Amino acid sequence: MTNPLPNGIIETLGTSTTVAQAGERLTNAVEAHPKLGLIATVDHTAGAVKAGLELEPTVEMFIGNPNVGTPLMQLARTASIDLPQKMVITQDGDGVRVLHNDPQYIADRHGIPADTPELETAAGALQNLANVAAGIA
Repeated sequence: MTNPLPNGIIETLGTSTTVAQAGERLTNAVEAHPKLGLIATVDHTAGAVKAGLELEPTVEMFIGNPNVGTPLMQLARTASIDLPQKMVITQDGDGVRVLHNDPQYIADRHGIPADTPELETAAGALQNLANVAAGIA
């Protein structure tokens, strides 16, 4: 199930998986795509543990496609602060949540025209990846 949140975040819910399983599915999907790259993975839970703190399982993955991101940055260099796109996989009592920024929110934030073709490409790719990670595709 996908929920657009009021702060420009798209949330995809999956109930039959763990953060580790969702992260593995996302990694495999990105690596199988010829134009996508997994740039970095940050395990926020591990960072919290190192600091002596607790945090529900939370992993952030940076995913890029220069054929999509570069034209957006050419239209508005400030968009580079929001690119590459990030997906956060977290888990709570309701299950696994896969979160990402809505590309249109990024466009609005940086004054990129709404009809820029790369926005639709990014939105479709991100939702497909979120569905795979959440185990609903």
